[in-house]
Amino acid sequence: MTSKSMQDDGAKQPETFTGDSPLVKEVRPSPNHGDRKGRQPDAIILHHTAMASGEAALERLCDPASEVSAHYLIWEDGRITQLVPEHRRAWHAGRSYWGGERDMNSVSIGIELVHPGPEAGDPPYPEAQIAATIALCLDIMNRRSISPIRVLAHSDIAPDRKDDPSAHFPWARLADAGIGLYVPPVPVTDGPRYESGEHGQHIETLQSLFAIFGFGLTITNLYGVKTEAVVRAFQRHFRPALVDGVADGSTIETLKALLAARSGASMRSQAEVPTPDSTTPSPEAVVADIPDQTQVQRGRWLN
Repeated sequence: MTSKSMQDDGAKQPETFTGDSPLVKEVRPSPNHGDRKGRQPDAIILHHTAMASGEAALERLCDPASEVSAHYLIWEDGRITQLVPEHRRAWHAGRSYWGGERDMNSVSIGIELVHPGPEAGDPPYPEAQIAATIALCLDIMNRRSISPIRVLAHSDIAPDRKDDPSAHFPWARLADAGIGLYVPPVPVTDGPRYESGEHGQHIETLQSLFAIFGFGLTITNLYGVKTEAVVRAFQRHFRPALVDGVADGSTIETLKALLAARSGASMRSQAEVPTPDSTTPSPEAVVADIPDQTQVQRGRWLN
C-alpha cells in the first residue's frame, strides 16, 4: 500500500455504501478517497499489505491520517471487504506510471491482499485467498470491460518504490483463469548479460522495449539505477526464478515473448535486441533498429 500521489478534492467522511461486487462480504468505509476527475477505471492493481495482520492493515487503510486506502481487501480465508466505492479514486498507487498514464489512481481499482510480505519471509498465498482474488478480478473485468492485460502489480507501476505483490505471487494461476498478460518464462541459463553500469546502443534498445511494454523509463543508453529497478520489477512479475536486476538472456527473451503475445506479431519485425549468448561477441557490437514509437528524447523521464 502507499499514500495518495497528489491532493484530492472532495474526500468524504466514512459513510455506508452498497458493495459493487456480489462477492463482497463486508463494507468497511474508508474516508481516504477522492474524485476520479471524470476518468473511468480501466486497470486493476494488485498489492500486498506487508503488515503483521489483516486487522492492522484494515485499520491503516481506514485511518484518515495514513492517507492510504484501496477499493478492496482480501483476507487469507478469501473474505472480501470493500473500503471505497469503485467510482471513487482510492489512494493506493502513489507516484506511478504505466503505458503513458501518470495518474494510475484515477484509472484503476486497487486490491490489497492480506500478506506479511518479504520481511516475514514471503510465505505462500493461501489457496482461498487466490481463489477469491481470481473471482473478484473476473467480476470487475466483466462489469467494467477491463482488458486482462490491464491487471498489473503495484511493482509494475512503481518499480523503484514497490515490490508487491512479490515474486511468489502466482501470476500463472491468474493467467489460467484469463487474468493478466503471461507467457511461460524462458528458463534461466548461464551466459552473457547486460547489467548496471553498461552503456551503448544495445542498452538504449533494451530500455525502449521496456518503455513500449509500459514501464516508465528514461531512454539514456546507460544501464543505471532506474533501469535496474525496472528489470527487477519485470523479473518479479514475469520471470520470478531469479530476481537480480540483470538483463540476462532469459529476461530479454521473456520480454520479447510477452510483447509478441500482446501485439500478435514477432518482436523481431519491430526491433532487434539480441539475447546475449556465446555467439554474441560483445554487447557493444549490437546495432539496433528502433521502431518509430520508441523515439523518445534522451534524458526525458516518462514518469
